[in-house]
Amino acid sequence: MIIRGRKPSDVPSSEITPEHVYVNRRSFLKGAAAGAAGLALAPGGLAAFGTRRSAQQVRYEDMKSELGEAVNSFEEITTYNNFYEFGTGKSDPSHNSDAFVPRPWTVAVEGHVAKPGDYHLEDFLAPYRLEDRVYRMRCVEAWSMVVPWRGFPLADLVKRVEPTGDAKFLELTTIVRPSQMPGQRTGVLDWPYIEGLRLDEATNPLTLLVTGVYGRDLPNQNGAPLRLITPWKYGFKGIKSIVKIRFVEEMPHNTWWVTNPHEYGFYANVNPNVDHPRWSQARERRIGELRRRETLMFNGYAEQVQHMYAGMDLAKWF
Repeated sequence: MIIRGRKPSDVPSSEITPEHVYVNRRSFLKGAAAGAAGLALAPGGLAAFGTRRSAQQVRYEDMKSELGEAVNSFEEITTYNNFYEFGTGKSDPSHNSDAFVPRPWTVAVEGHVAKPGDYHLEDFLAPYRLEDRVYRMRCVEAWSMVVPWRGFPLADLVKRVEPTGDAKFLELTTIVRPSQMPGQRTGVLDWPYIEGLRLDEATNPLTLLVTGVYGRDLPNQNGAPLRLITPWKYGFKGIKSIVKIRFVEEMPHNTWWVTNPHEYGFYANVNPNVDHPRWSQARERRIGELRRRETLMFNGYAEQVQHMYAGMDLAKWF
């Protein structure tokens, strides 16, 4: 199940996705609205998102995406990861992250905001009502998953810290801790890992700061204790183990864009019509399946996000 609001759109969903998918989505959203209250958890920081489930004993394995897709298993979600701080192989993060210590944790909020500060994780999370949301995730390497995340809208944080008129972008930074992150002892990337969003992308109702998966705290390999999810973008945009959120005036130089600008743009929007230079993005393989399926524009979330890119050349601003 997914809990989300709607944004106005210039193009109806029926013109973006096949008709049967569009009809199913309308039915799905009615059910999602009815079940939203049962998925929201009580506020209160870490105590609210521990390993316990909600009072209604949600069966995460039975959840579906808004397109009716079953979630991937907890084992698949936690053993097939991109997290270069722990290695470049898909299984490296689950094998190499046991020594990582995600608590205590501090998040710095800086830049063009009225309320900057260094927040202990418990204080950082305390004001927010955490929710379970099922999102389709698409990786730039043409594989995908359906994941039941737990978190809160990034828009809630933005409102809390009161950005000034000079804040146009958010720059997010991962922790540097090479003693516990063996990938950071290599030169595969320039550390720390940095990502960025436009302010309107950050405040889109789909954008989450995530603290858990499958009703549990985030495992280390999935970005403990705090990560970003923007489900209409390729997975490398989902920065993990966040220690700094800075509100800035200029577009941040995010890590993969700097490392290889020919292959990785700032926006990272899922677009089946723009190929990666070394492979097609028109189709994808769902983890756990052999067959490939068609990639949907904006990963199936076009109705909620396409208005933010009206008039942009998405082949240029990829």
